[in-house]
Amino acid sequence: MSRRGSRPVPGAAEAIDPDVDLHVPAQRAEPQGRVLTAVAAGGALGASARYGISLLWPAAPGSFPWATLWINASGCALIGVLMVLISEGGRTAPHPLLRPFAGVGVLGGFTTFSTYAMDFSRLLDEGEARSALAYAGLTVVAALGAVWAAASVTRFAVRNRGTDRGTDRGAGRGAGPVAR
Repeated sequence: MSRRGSRPVPGAAEAIDPDVDLHVPAQRAEPQGRVLTAVAAGGALGASARYGISLLWPAAPGSFPWATLWINASGCALIGVLMVLISEGGRTAPHPLLRPFAGVGVLGGFTTFSTYAMDFSRLLDEGEARSALAYAGLTVVAALGAVWAAASVTRFAVRNRGTDRGTDRGAGRGAGPVAR
């Protein structure tokens, strides 16, 4: 179902990809093979990186799963940076496969809710209820805080990029109109 304003339109298809507008015939008929390939390739890279980190930094039985916490928090921070750069970052439109490859694929494969849930369950099964609850709460706070902080810092950097390059973007801020 598609939306116009706040009311659904019966029988209309809803876009799965936010970059696709089903009201545009060319986008509605666009084959999705390239997007699927980009997501799959990115996912293989992200999941491989996550797996590699977990091999380098394994969690011993009954110990706090720091690697998974770090992976999820850093992945969320990178998602915050990516989304700001894609949506607010520049004058040129990013490649249409950047979000599916980097956001959904690489970073979606890198971050891991399933391992987070399994680590939580493992800690409970090992009688480490305090660690399990601390891990559950800390992961959520770290991941949400990371995406917010990274997006905020990136947004600030993008906004101030023009003034650092000597352009007039942002010039005279707060000074009112300039008489010539």
